[in-house]
Amino acid sequence: MDICHIPYRFSVTPLKFSHVRRNFCLPRSQTTSFCPRIPVASNSLSETDSSEPKSRNRMFILGMGFVGQFFSQALKNQGWAVSGTCTSIMKKKQLEEKGFDIYLFDANQPEQSTIDVMKYHTHLLVSIPPVVGIGDPMLQHEELLRSTLMDGNLQWLGYLSSTSVYGDCGGALVDEDYPTIPTSELANLRLDAEKRWLNLGDDLRLSAQVFRLGGIYGPGRSAVDTIIKQGALSESQKMRVSRQYTSRIHVEDISQALKASIHAPSPGEVYNIVDDDPAPREEVFAYARDLVEKKWPGQIKQSTNESESFIKMGSPRGAKRVSNARMKKELGVRLLHPNYGSGLKSIINYMEQYETYPSSLP
Repeated sequence: MDICHIPYRFSVTPLKFSHVRRNFCLPRSQTTSFCPRIPVASNSLSETDSSEPKSRNRMFILGMGFVGQFFSQALKNQGWAVSGTCTSIMKKKQLEEKGFDIYLFDANQPEQSTIDVMKYHTHLLVSIPPVVGIGDPMLQHEELLRSTLMDGNLQWLGYLSSTSVYGDCGGALVDEDYPTIPTSELANLRLDAEKRWLNLGDDLRLSAQVFRLGGIYGPGRSAVDTIIKQGALSESQKMRVSRQYTSRIHVEDISQALKASIHAPSPGEVYNIVDDDPAPREEVFAYARDLVEKKWPGQIKQSTNESESFIKMGSPRGAKRVSNARMKKELGVRLLHPNYGSGLKSIINYMEQYETYPSSLP
């Protein structure tokens, strides 16, 4: 499968950025462990330019989770050197077997040696979520980060946030300038982390951007996988069923949006990373079930937990429809999966091609 369809050759060289502080997170009206096997991309963007040393571009990823691993493999396919952090010895071994330099890391008690390593990379992606009662665990050590990274090689910083910072907007179409009114502690902490990472990037004279991701899905993490496994839905998943709209994004499209930002950095900018089709979760699951039943007839049955989870209690909440216009206009991203139909079909094809079905299926 193609990793990226960005309409330009992806090659990054050291850049000098004009240093401009932007009003990055406040609206203009306000003042205040499934690891997918990633195939090598077949298009020209995945081919390493032999005239450029492989070590020229070096990415360090704080938090090698689902998105971090997919993005790491996409960069590695292009000849990047990729390093990152995880919190378990087993995961460290698995990632090292894939060719990444991995550091065991506790963000609450970071080792100076690991932060020292970060400064010798050209790009930094932060993919560690905030913690209730603590906030962003890395930013507890903001002064240490600032003093260590000040004279390093970093040029670009990306922070992965969430569209949850907008809160429940009654079904309104929201862009990056829409008022942020988080309705949960975690969403509030996300918003605070956005501000602080962009401020830190500003202080370090980096091109720092925030990416507000919709619901993330991809191979091993989708409605198709949930239906096949027939596991009980979490309470948060059941609550999302009552939403009139939910925004989502395939991990492939997250990857290409990040690459586009690296190619055309915009200091202090915020981007919504979502597809074109905000749709009810119930609709998405119904479509996924239909795909599975057509592909593997008679292999699944309706689970009690799933049936109960789709019973709506009262009127559906409006949530929000999130606009991706800025991502398309400024980053030039052409979505590989503009809607859940395209994304879920690709996951079915992936499972068939790489034989990753659970034991209950062929």
